[in-house]
Amino acid sequence: MKIALDTAGGDDEFTSNIDGAVQAANAWGMKVVLVGPAERVRSELTARGVAPDDTRFEVVDAPELIGMDEDPAVACRAKPRASILVAAELVAQGHADGLVSAGHPGATMVAALWHLKRIPGVLRPAIAVPVPTARGVTLVLDGGANMDCKPWHLVQFALMGTIIFRHLHGRQNATVGLLTIDKEEGKGNDLVRETFPRLKSAGLEFCGAVEGRDVPAGKTDVVVCDGFVGSVVVKTMEGAALAVMGMLKSEILATWRRRLAGILLKGPFTRLKRKMSCEEYGGALLVGVNGIVVSCHGSSNARAIAHAVRAAARTAESGLVAAMKEAVARADACDETVPA
Repeated sequence: MKIALDTAGGDDEFTSNIDGAVQAANAWGMKVVLVGPAERVRSELTARGVAPDDTRFEVVDAPELIGMDEDPAVACRAKPRASILVAAELVAQGHADGLVSAGHPGATMVAALWHLKRIPGVLRPAIAVPVPTARGVTLVLDGGANMDCKPWHLVQFALMGTIIFRHLHGRQNATVGLLTIDKEEGKGNDLVRETFPRLKSAGLEFCGAVEGRDVPAGKTDVVVCDGFVGSVVVKTMEGAALAVMGMLKSEILATWRRRLAGILLKGPFTRLKRKMSCEEYGGALLVGVNGIVVSCHGSSNARAIAHAVRAAARTAESGLVAAMKEAVARADACDETVPA
């Protein structure tokens, strides 16, 4: 497996991306296509002791960059040789098996739609965000790609989420919950009320409505909502996890007795911190496009990038895209109520 990495994406651009690529190659034998200004990328590799003939790395020149403050559609039209566009083109041509980017998420979406296209029958691609829970991992769809959704979009998000769980987590009958303000049917806004009966009759393991507090509890494997709500939920959970860990650290360091207890509990605390960290998951999967695309936080460090590269390779190996095509086509053929 060969993964294209947008080296110019992210808050610190090349540093974390190339460090992450080197970590992925050293830890798991990953082959990485480094897409960006070739001279700069080669210089960064040399500074890290990577030999010019190291076959684990390939450099593809992409001299143009898209900033976080640019309009994604306008920037992609104006900069056809931008790193994210070149990376997506490599995947479309079969030169890479997937791509990873910590750059502008809007530009990543545009690049994927331009070069990879949507899977036939997919109404809207969605961002599937893995969040750590008390029971393992829950997928939140949509994590921010679609601010305004219709009921049939959420039903399709649920279907795609269950396919991801089946292929990446080995769970044949992943459970689905509809995120709302109350567990009783009929509560919530128009979108929730109209989506509920559709999910009940969709042939999925639908567990009904779930509240915000049910997400970190891991009540269901898949949680569906529109992208606005999903993004707020995911970022709130991330912020809450950081705040709790910070408060816990402050309490432990308050007295010498607590510090002593903290030393004894260092192992469990370290494991908990690692479990709650988004670094372990690398990034979020853009589902519904005809290829593997992993979108990372702009603030991703080298460890997160390395895990994202590994996740992209594992996802490509799993045959997820082929399974998604089959499932969407089958569902589309059985449901005449979904608009084209």
